[in-house]
Amino acid sequence: MYDFTYHRPGSLEAAVRLTAAIDDAKVLAGGMSLLPTLKQRLGRHSDIVDLAGLESLAGIRRDGNNLVIGAMTCHADVGASADVKAAIPALTVLADGIGDPLVRNRGTIGGSIANADPAADYPSSVLGLGATVVTNRRKIAGDDFFKGLFETALEQGEIITAVSFPIPEKAGYAKFPNPVSRFAIVGVFVAETGDPKTGGGVRVAVTGAGPYVFRLGEAEARLAASFTPEALDGLVVSQDNLNTDIHASAEYRAHVIVVMAKRAVAQAIG
Repeated sequence: MYDFTYHRPGSLEAAVRLTAAIDDAKVLAGGMSLLPTLKQRLGRHSDIVDLAGLESLAGIRRDGNNLVIGAMTCHADVGASADVKAAIPALTVLADGIGDPLVRNRGTIGGSIANADPAADYPSSVLGLGATVVTNRRKIAGDDFFKGLFETALEQGEIITAVSFPIPEKAGYAKFPNPVSRFAIVGVFVAETGDPKTGGGVRVAVTGAGPYVFRLGEAEARLAASFTPEALDGLVVSQDNLNTDIHASAEYRAHVIVVMAKRAVAQAIG
């Protein structure tokens, strides 16, 4: 691990000032991705700004037809929340399947989304539910947030404060996990968000399969016509731009996307 200056601000305003003023500052949320990177000297930052003391950034609340989860809310709290289970059960399934107990009790939703690991679970829920990422400056639509491999729309001095999830009519999440890390080799989040005439529709988001999370348009069209696993029979996913690595080939991932999508739909409809 390289040397760095550690900061533990007492307010969001102080954290924003630090990250805005220091070009190479890095925000620390749960640290489940950042700390291993620092220890292995795969990343180097002059300053680390720890948000652990900002209790105001944690918590879960219902806001009309939306479920708002604070950025510093850990995965275990999302998985155990009665409010989340009542509103969006698929989110509890997703949170309960992240990593191991240590990761779930330290890792945070804001940290996961800001890091934008291509195999992380939460990005699929942001895209799959059409969520809004709330920062200290603005509100960013989920469709506009993820830009590439570990790349998001966040700017210097911008910190995620919460994520607002529209409550869908139905939603499900299924993943084929790496047996060691529990990251998604392929994960699929599906949601039926209401009547298309009133701005709703079907959304299908895929994580783990490509360089960053993406929507699967053909699956959305099929499920809009019939929200059943059988609607995806015969669906062929293009291998173009899918990952090939030591865990799975692009061809295998293309096949697994369809399998996980069917399982997610089956979970959504009960």
